[in-house]
Amino acid sequence: MKARLPQGYGSGGANSIQQLARQAQKMQDDIDAANEQLEAKEYTATSGGEAVTVVVTGKMELKSIDIKPEVVDPDDIEMLSDLIMAAANEALRTATQERSETMEKISGGLNVPGLF
Repeated sequence: MKARLPQGYGSGGANSIQQLARQAQKMQDDIDAANEQLEAKEYTATSGGEAVTVVVTGKMELKSIDIKPEVVDPDDIEMLSDLIMAAANEALRTATQERSETMEKISGGLNVPGLF
């Protein structure tokens, strides 16, 4: 007795591999384009009622820190440091979250180490 494969199985193996390779290349191209766009973006966050404003780039680099003069208290440098850290961390979290969401959309949830 011969086993029969469902229609479409067993034929076109090379075509399937080529199609998979094309899909992978398209995904990589989409990821590269998204990375370029994300790296060009800027993310702004504030703390202390906008006393401190921090801008980071999509490359996860600090671009600027703006501190309102009224929050600069030489006797309380620790509070100023906390405000700067809070704003910087929030801006970085926003950038990271947008990057993750964008890559998730492109990959459809596929998690391939080193792909992005």
